[in-house]
Amino acid sequence: MTYAAVGATQARDLLAYPPAGFKPLVRRVRIGHGEQRFEFAWSEALSWGIQRRSGFEVHVADAPPEIHEQTYVPLSFDEEGNPVAARQLDHSTFGPDGTPFLVPGDSATLVIPVFGISAVKAPARVVYVIDEPTRKGFAYGTLPGHPESGEEAFVVELMSDGSVWLTITAISRPSAWFWWMCYPILKMFQAHYTKRYLSSLSGPLPSAVRAEPAE
Repeated sequence: MTYAAVGATQARDLLAYPPAGFKPLVRRVRIGHGEQRFEFAWSEALSWGIQRRSGFEVHVADAPPEIHEQTYVPLSFDEEGNPVAARQLDHSTFGPDGTPFLVPGDSATLVIPVFGISAVKAPARVVYVIDEPTRKGFAYGTLPGHPESGEEAFVVELMSDGSVWLTITAISRPSAWFWWMCYPILKMFQAHYTKRYLSSLSGPLPSAVRAEPAE
């Protein structure tokens, strides 16, 4: 990873007082209502669907053997910011199209369009996964070559009133002197794609999802 505070997007103290040079971001939006919306949203979130729906290409990468073999266990935090042991997950669950849901250690290169004439490659690795009955999602951290250093989390929640929400949490800073020089442009693109993230799981449900009876 290209930053030290792995798991920071789960720690309230690090969001309130981020490491030097890092800027925190928290955005939350209602994306729909009901069990079908929740199932659709978290399934998309845990298979790079938010990124693809926001216009990224996602090229899944081979992780180093020690990570692929699940010996890579990232540090996680509870709501009070206390470190807790990460729960080991495996690829035993798959999305509707057969895509395996993300687990810690999964890696990918995100190809981000820039002005429609070029693209920026952003390598990233999943650092934790949230798998609770009404709250699911993941966070990825940046790898060498990413224009930013930091972490971004995407969490889908089903509330007691049936509403479904997407929360995006991040800490980031430019990863190199070149990107520091482009910082205003980098911030503009971050804001642009955050808006696309927030709208990626709303709108009409796919017909295949609507056809399934609610549980």
